[in-house]
Amino acid sequence: MLTAMVTPFTSDGAVDYEGVQRLATYLVDEQRNDGLIVSGTTGESPTTTDEEKDRILRAVVEAVGDRASVVAGAGTNDTRHSVELARAAERAGAHGLLVVTPYYNKPPQEGLVRHFTAVADATELPVMLYDIPGRTGVPIQTETLVRLARHPRIVAVKDAKGDLFAGSQVMATTDLVFYSGDDLLNLPWLSVGAAGAVSVVGHVVGAELASMIDLYGSGDVAGALAVHRQLLPVVTGVMQRTQGAIMVKAALKLAGQDAGFVRPPLVDATHEQVTLLREDLIAGGLKLADS
Repeated sequence: MLTAMVTPFTSDGAVDYEGVQRLATYLVDEQRNDGLIVSGTTGESPTTTDEEKDRILRAVVEAVGDRASVVAGAGTNDTRHSVELARAAERAGAHGLLVVTPYYNKPPQEGLVRHFTAVADATELPVMLYDIPGRTGVPIQTETLVRLARHPRIVAVKDAKGDLFAGSQVMATTDLVFYSGDDLLNLPWLSVGAAGAVSVVGHVVGAELASMIDLYGSGDVAGALAVHRQLLPVVTGVMQRTQGAIMVKAALKLAGQDAGFVRPPLVDATHEQVTLLREDLIAGGLKLADS
């Protein structure tokens, strides 16, 4: 169970590093996260500088690195820049790297192989590939994943492509460990062999998701299904109302764990969105701070 952690910002847009550490501690100690993804999409990595990424990572490693895996987002659409970020993450104490498919420039599959290989060659850290064609414009094809699986440090995939059959084929023919990268499909991914989830809603229901993973792993499919269904309103509220980072910060505030503001071009949740989110969280069984 891993959560793709938001980055707390102050009202004037600065990174709140003390808030980063408080949130990381809450996610590990109270929400049962085995690991955290730092500076991913939900962490608003497109709008943080390399220096800020380094300081955020070091803050999280200091706070929870002795009891949780800390995975640093190091993917960009520039191979050289990604290599630099990977090396900086290794120096900062990261336990692994999350490397997203290069976005916007839409490289061919051979370009993806060379990009991911260059990043994996740059450090001694294990690499989780991030396959999210809805944001990047390019899927990592099955044949490409099979090729990349031969690299000794490319060990996992965060899948937000949603093709369970293609993922099943990759898992059947390689040692790549799959994680659901889409909270709508956490249980379906477990059913075809995924190891767990890299979640956004894990900010507020991480303990419940960890329980679902444990139940499924122990053979209690009905119990896992019950948790899955219980959390449907939470997933709807956080993931389907608007952009995930916006809504999860609002959800954290409702739960009594203020994670600050978002950075432009994102905008904070509206009053109307927060009202609907409150209803969704209550329907999902959450006890809110003011209830």
